[in-house]
Amino acid sequence: MTKFIFIIGGVISGVGKGITTSSIGQLLKSRGFNVTAMKADPYVNVDAGTMNPTEHGEVFVTKDGMETDQDIGNYERFLNQDILSMNYMTTGSVYKSVIDQERNLKFNGKCVSVIPGIPNEIIRRIKIVIEKTKTDFLLFEIGGTAGEYQNLIFLEAARMLHLENPDKVMYILVSYMPQPNIVGEMKTKPTQYAVRMLNSAGIQPDIIIARASSSLDNVRKEKIATFCNIRPENIISAPDEDYIYKVPVNFEKNGLIDLILKKFSLEPKNKNGLVWKKFITTIDNAKKKLKIGIVGKYFETGDFTLSDSYISIIEAIKHAAWAKGIKPEIYWLNSLNYEKNENKLKELKKMDGIIVPGGFGKRGINGKIKTIKYVRENKIPFLGLCYGMQLATIEFARNVALIEKANSTEIDSKTENPVIDIMGDQKANLNSKKYGGTMRLGTYDCEVAPYTIAYSAYKERLIKERHRHRYEFNNKYIKLLKEKGLVFSGVNPERDLVEIIELPKKTHPFFVGTQFHPEFKSRPLLPHPLFLAFIEAIKKLSSS
Repeated sequence: MTKFIFIIGGVISGVGKGITTSSIGQLLKSRGFNVTAMKADPYVNVDAGTMNPTEHGEVFVTKDGMETDQDIGNYERFLNQDILSMNYMTTGSVYKSVIDQERNLKFNGKCVSVIPGIPNEIIRRIKIVIEKTKTDFLLFEIGGTAGEYQNLIFLEAARMLHLENPDKVMYILVSYMPQPNIVGEMKTKPTQYAVRMLNSAGIQPDIIIARASSSLDNVRKEKIATFCNIRPENIISAPDEDYIYKVPVNFEKNGLIDLILKKFSLEPKNKNGLVWKKFITTIDNAKKKLKIGIVGKYFETGDFTLSDSYISIIEAIKHAAWAKGIKPEIYWLNSLNYEKNENKLKELKKMDGIIVPGGFGKRGINGKIKTIKYVRENKIPFLGLCYGMQLATIEFARNVALIEKANSTEIDSKTENPVIDIMGDQKANLNSKKYGGTMRLGTYDCEVAPYTIAYSAYKERLIKERHRHRYEFNNKYIKLLKEKGLVFSGVNPERDLVEIIELPKKTHPFFVGTQFHPEFKSRPLLPHPLFLAFIEAIKKLSSS
């Protein structure tokens, strides 16, 4: 008998719904319950693959190949389990499904209305997840903010499900309490309005998570209780934490899970939070500082920096660093700056390690290639991910193998030496203008060569990693690049596609590039082997 918890945001976007959902899931799992989480994005995009990363944040790829919102990654990291494509939906995907059904006469000639047709489709998808996961708790995060037109269909589905199962559904509002410096006190009025907007949609929150820069005091708690029709003990203070993995600890201290179990008249199956507490201790004990630079181009949004564009990489760095007793200091390095002024490359020497992440298109590419050349020549540990691996190959081809005008057909479609080229089956997609959801997505096998850095990291010959790309290394250049010293340490056995490249340890302390995205599989309790190897190389070099 699955219990449903809907998590809704109030006042501002980015208030922490995803981390709240993930933290509740982690705590429920520690009580012995089976838990899964779903995310609804109120965009007309059919999936997250076509969303702008500097506006929406990272595109996270599931094991079975769905391009999703970054919060699916948070669910996987906190729950320490895979979340599949069925757990993610957008407004666009829901409407498309209903329209496709209508075109196929699935409604038996009835007129199809938004209400209840669209909410019914949302509920149908929820029930599919329940049927396939046999979960005790289903956490459903509704994107956007209370009062927005865009997420009303998901609120309506939550209301309808509560009407059908009043003893199995609860609502949690995650709302922001601003504390303007000029005023000098925390204000509750925006949250009051958020609750009223939810009330207008037929929803009364059972619990309010009060997000703020500092802890909520009793005066504010009483005011929220009075004006929002909720008991004071059902208001949970959630101040900013220095890292997100402390959020479950705060919820535990404030009795959030006890409130949830009381609502559903449940007793814990067990209470085992020791593993997570040990992990938190590991973080607190990490003292040695190392500087890691991420050279990308999806940082700037106006005058601000959006680190969410690379959130899985950031977390993967932290997981590996903490496990090695390192406190990582992450720096955002814009590749465009190195295109405009090569003298700025010297700042890379201040870094203990450099990561060049994935991306698309021509913008900032020359800056990334110059970065890779600099770290290769100056023996700075390097990890290239997806496009970062492709650009590392191009740099090596140009400057070591001396292949004139070596390039990717993504950058120059008429290049004389396409070291990186479009995959054969992708040409048809591009020619037919089939862009959305057509890349090489999801998990594929990789055979790791023995006596390589990759093998020393994985300690396995056959691994599985997640992909998101259209372009691949051109095997016509393998022989020449091998002769010049490039090591091809990982290959997809089904299609003979290059998955991992590296330089021998005798020529560089750590220089590895992967066609896949290892960051998607890193977990707090199980750091990714390649990130562990990267951090270990940095640590060893800094101690020498």
